Amino acid sequence: MTKSFVGVDLGGTSMKIGVTDSTGNLLAQTEKPTIAEEGAERTIHRLNVHIKELVASAGISWDEVSGIGLGLPGFLDLKQGIVIHLTNLHWEQVPICKQMESSLDKPVIMNNDANVAALGESWVGAGVGVDDLVCVTLGTGVGGGIIANGQLVSGFRGFAGEIGHIQVDSHGQACNCGCNGCLETIASATGMVNQATSAIQAGTSTLLTQEPTITPAEIFAAAAKGDALAKQIIQRTVEALAQGFAHLSVILNPQRFVVGGGVSNAGEALFQPLRQAYRQIAQQHSAKDVEIVPAKLGNQAGIIGAAGLVALFEDPS
Repeated sequence: MTKSFVGVDLGGTSMKIGVTDSTGNLLAQTEKPTIAEEGAERTIHRLNVHIKELVASAGISWDEVSGIGLGLPGFLDLKQGIVIHLTNLHWEQVPICKQMESSLDKPVIMNNDANVAALGESWVGAGVGVDDLVCVTLGTGVGGGIIANGQLVSGFRGFAGEIGHIQVDSHGQACNCGCNGCLETIASATGMVNQATSAIQAGTSTLLTQEPTITPAEIFAAAAKGDALAKQIIQRTVEALAQGFAHLSVILNPQRFVVGGGVSNAGEALFQPLRQAYRQIAQQHSAKDVEIVPAKLGNQAGIIGAAGLVALFEDPS
């Protein structure tokens, strides 16, 4: 019988659902809104309905579905399949895996959304053929996932890969996590915009404007025109990332860093100086032959990686 895997990327504003074959080819996908006010029970019920609808619309028998993988933000108990805390949806202590399993009669496996994206890139994206890689997502925050010896690393309580909270400036800006100078306070989209906004409010002359809002794309565009503030922000972002990558290199010795998220859309305007700064900062032996490359899967990394959780569940090797 042909095997199919369902992957779900469940976030604060939407639930992305996909079905793949056993090699990671995406066969069908859909996206539906998540509504915090409706509560966990109603959201999970809708998710179950949408999963069955998508599978049926793709012409796939439910018997062919091996299981469902979930990628979620927030704090998770991976062993028990419980969402401990999910801020955007106001969930607390939700046994999502058991609830879905009782309704769908299929195994349900979950993991952190950034870990799941890393698994997707490793399976069919920019990490194919590499057993040791770190996937970094530069979005609202800085997320990360680690693949070591071909296996997803979750850690003791599932918190491994919180790359955005590597401290790169002990005297830096306060982070939402309670520490100071975390990587994401500088190198995330939010961090870059905050740097620009603070400088503008302090009277710095720049091509950037706060009307309506500043974006990382506008910062890179201004830098290309020679804007001093924009160039300074990019330099600080690149140096912070290079420092974080250098720390990870001596701990994990990955062969490849895969970088995605909105900030990475700047392309070589980000990657060229990042590679250069990394070579200058990183310990020589741990950085030898290490690649820094853009992610390939974009918004599909989450659903493909979540489906990959089912593949790993079926064949842990």
